[in-house]
Amino acid sequence: MARTRDSNPKHVLSRETGTIVKDWGGRMPVALVYPNTYFLGMSNLGIHAIYKLLNGHSDVVCERVFREKGQRNAPSGLESGRPLSDYAVIAFSVTYELDYFNVVSILRASGIPLYASERDETHPLVIAGGACITANPMPLSPFFDCFCIGEAEAILPPMLPVLSEGIRGSRADLLKSLSSLPGVYVPQEHTDTPVARQWLANLDDFPVASTILTPDTELGNLYLIEVERGCGWGCNFCLVSNAFRPVRYRSLDGLLTQAETGLQYRKRIGLVGPAVTDHPHIDELVSGIRGMGVQLSVSSLRIKPLSDTVLSAVAHDTRTVALAPEAGSERLRRVIGKGFTEDDVLEAVGKVAGQGFRQLKLYFMLGLPTETDDDIEEAVRLTLKCKSTLDRQQKGSRITLTVSPFVPKAGTPFQWLGMAPLDVLQSRLFRLKQGLESKGIRVKAESLAWSQVQAILARGDLKVSEVLAGMEAVTLSQWRRATLETHLDTEFFAHEQWNASRELPWAPVDSGSRTENLRRELERALARTRS
Repeated sequence: MARTRDSNPKHVLSRETGTIVKDWGGRMPVALVYPNTYFLGMSNLGIHAIYKLLNGHSDVVCERVFREKGQRNAPSGLESGRPLSDYAVIAFSVTYELDYFNVVSILRASGIPLYASERDETHPLVIAGGACITANPMPLSPFFDCFCIGEAEAILPPMLPVLSEGIRGSRADLLKSLSSLPGVYVPQEHTDTPVARQWLANLDDFPVASTILTPDTELGNLYLIEVERGCGWGCNFCLVSNAFRPVRYRSLDGLLTQAETGLQYRKRIGLVGPAVTDHPHIDELVSGIRGMGVQLSVSSLRIKPLSDTVLSAVAHDTRTVALAPEAGSERLRRVIGKGFTEDDVLEAVGKVAGQGFRQLKLYFMLGLPTETDDDIEEAVRLTLKCKSTLDRQQKGSRITLTVSPFVPKAGTPFQWLGMAPLDVLQSRLFRLKQGLESKGIRVKAESLAWSQVQAILARGDLKVSEVLAGMEAVTLSQWRRATLETHLDTEFFAHEQWNASRELPWAPVDSGSRTENLRRELERALARTRS
């Protein structure tokens, strides 16, 4: 399967099922921009949900826009081929901080003024939403007219009438009207009151599944269904579990109905969510879908509890399973808030082996708060124990270790803590590889340098926007040049531990996690390091 889409939009569209094409006459045109490739964007259920929601309004036409790797020309609407400047509204869905660079390049390539203050009534209204926007929109704040803080299904229904009525009038009046809506952050209209994150109370009101099916994407062989939102485990580093509460589940009947619909398009159903197996009726859901005669994929499996029913169902269709111990030592898992022991990890691996899986992916984090070299040695030891457990039942099994550096995220108890220094991370990564690769265990790691950039974007303020605006290309050398020219204190944003009483850069938004509660969780976490 190709990892980049065909350069001919007509060919791309011809391979899709479910594409919505509308006449522009009398409708408000909205460009839904995923600031990365089609291959990645079309596996993002958020894009499917917003695309369906917007096109569900008779007076709106929504078209998708992507940014392909190496693309030099300005991106255009996939459905019509129109340039971004033709749309009344440009709506970015931003999921990852490193896509901020693509946001800037898309606006520039399209000839739209980068700064919101330089736009007038002749330019589209430029808005953004998404997970990292909800957490901290400040690094992008000068570039956008407004931000959606929270979930689209809760914000867009009251927002669309305001847009339709005011889009052809005074820009200042429209922004003022938008600023009065719950969950809408308009930087130029903002007062001292934080904008509260909005969330959908009843997920069944807006079923979310694959709207468009295409083979030209990472999960192209799956019909995807969202099972739940949020995560109740509360890991101290995790944005999802801390900033997207409360946990909500879709009804069993609704999910089974969606699965039946999916059978018309695919022979494999993918269940999506940060903690899919926490659904109170997960065994019934999995059994019901398997009873339809289709294959099943689950986006996340917890080490504890690990449902035998789910594991058995997944085992019918794949030989690979992924588990996330996150940290090697018991002590460090207590610090980050993982709710399981080493015995739980080994029991889960035993279940995996018993179901015939031959390939196991383990996810670990590097540089977690209070981590020491001893914790890395514990990660090596635990991984080798997992390999031994797997080998006893499955000869020729393989384990891959995927390692991600800890990056502090806004709205979490660890938001005040910094990343470990790059030289420390490099040393510990070397220790992991040295201890495991000679045993036939592959170790894959995210770029440490780009993870540092991600940390600066995640904890950054308005000053970071100057760096983004000053970059001529998306390279580490350009980033370093721009940070020097703008005098950005990269050490402060990436690595320093902040005083928990200081005002945070993202104070204009209220993600729903009370600051005093986060401070308390931070204190508890750090206290566990002594136990």
